[in-house]
Amino acid sequence: MSVPAQPGDATPPERAARRRLIAEIWIVLGVSLAASALYAVIDLVGKLTAGPPLAAQTATVNRSVTPRPYLDLSYQLAGIAVTLVPVVLVVWLLSQPAGDLVRSGARRIGLDGAAPGRDLLHGAGLAAVIGIPGLAFYLVGRELGITVSVVASALNAHWWTVPVLILQAVKNAALEEVIVVGYLLTRLQRIGWPTWAAFGASAVLRGAYHLYQGFGPFLGNLVMGLVFAEYFRRRRRVMPLVIAHTLLDIVAFVGYQLFAEVLGLA
Repeated sequence: MSVPAQPGDATPPERAARRRLIAEIWIVLGVSLAASALYAVIDLVGKLTAGPPLAAQTATVNRSVTPRPYLDLSYQLAGIAVTLVPVVLVVWLLSQPAGDLVRSGARRIGLDGAAPGRDLLHGAGLAAVIGIPGLAFYLVGRELGITVSVVASALNAHWWTVPVLILQAVKNAALEEVIVVGYLLTRLQRIGWPTWAAFGASAVLRGAYHLYQGFGPFLGNLVMGLVFAEYFRRRRRVMPLVIAHTLLDIVAFVGYQLFAEVLGLA
């Protein structure tokens, strides 16, 4: 005997649409940053069980694949291009049919050039707000022995090294902010998650795929995730977040590449 539908109950098509969105979320994350988080957790377990303390170990963010310069350049560019495919996928998934027109998924999450000056200003401000606490979490983690020594760049020095590091920064920013903030928060809101739960999921995921660096970067990125999620809730624009993240990574990657030996980090 079937139970009569109550007012406010989801209809079968609505339940089916919700299940489809949940499956979509898992698939998108499974081919992008949830996979990175899984590998980061395994890597951290490996470091914790390797013998030496975390503080005595290192994690390299950007490394050369081969000593052959142009082959290495090919690997670097191919890696950047392939990693950006999930970004294109989620922008396509977020596009909404509306009659004969299609509302752009990029515009839906504010990944466009509608307000370049304001986006740049807000992005630079966010980078300043996040950069100092992020560095503090890293340094405190190093002092407490819960964070590895992070080598931001171990690329061999070539004419293309700095441009590739800048592209890596842009790639990281686009991948993380579009998927973990723009896409994930939009979809979690669509399936009815409360704001606090969506923020928590986004921030924990961001921290999780940094666990290969230890617990300090996990906490720093957790805080960054909450701040960025709140900004997106208020502004519905992911472009300033991409700019902020790009600036942070450029400073870290290019700065390390150019000044590591001078500062005694290499």
